[in-house]
Amino acid sequence: MRYIDVENLTFYYDREPVLEEISYHVDSGEFVTLTGENGAAKSTLIKTTLGILHPKKGKVVISSKNNRGKKLRIAYLPQQVASFNAGFPSSVHEFVMSGRYPRSGWFKKMGAHDIEHVQTALEAVGMWDYRNKRIGELSGGQKQRVAIARMFASDPDLFILDEPTTGMDDISSSDFYELMHHAAHTHGKAVLMVTHDPEEVKDFADRNIHLLKDRNGKFACFDLHSERENLEISEPTEQENDEKTSEENAYV
Repeated sequence: MRYIDVENLTFYYDREPVLEEISYHVDSGEFVTLTGENGAAKSTLIKTTLGILHPKKGKVVISSKNNRGKKLRIAYLPQQVASFNAGFPSSVHEFVMSGRYPRSGWFKKMGAHDIEHVQTALEAVGMWDYRNKRIGELSGGQKQRVAIARMFASDPDLFILDEPTTGMDDISSSDFYELMHHAAHTHGKAVLMVTHDPEEVKDFADRNIHLLKDRNGKFACFDLHSERENLEISEPTEQENDEKTSEENAYV
């Protein structure tokens, strides 16, 4: 079932075109990565898809229903989501439990099912033994895993993740990719994940959507493994990348 369908999306910052005529889709039951060169506006594409930013033109359709006919639930994990300060008052367990409130209602008492979901989420990211620690006492990688556990506790149908493994070690990152693969293939979830290293996740992901400028200077959005050979692509040189980075990083 199609959860995200984007057609000919164009986005400008002021009068500067950032994304032009971008089209892509994500279906239930698949784990899709989104990659691109520095300044390729990957995060901007995610935010425009979610409606956080508004496109100049184009069509973005996000399904209102999941593959069981119920309301589609979306979890969005932006960059640097785990930048809690040392004085953050919640324990790990309290923070992850808060992810259940949108499902159960803000004023409804949590039941055994909610508590089980929280434990399962923390165990899945290897943080159950830290459940009574304060968030501010954790390392950066541990905070990131707790943020991911909170996302899992909400039990979404569609995961939209912007470089979620930042601060994690290789083993934790690999475990996370396997978890997302399992969520997609076993539970019918849809996963769209921005990553800077498609090689690291290629054994787990189903497709890799890539943003890259063509010879006319427009960003083409395509499946890296099947459509690359059909496009006339102008790969940037190292010098061109350096020149563009300072100008374009503001858009990511």
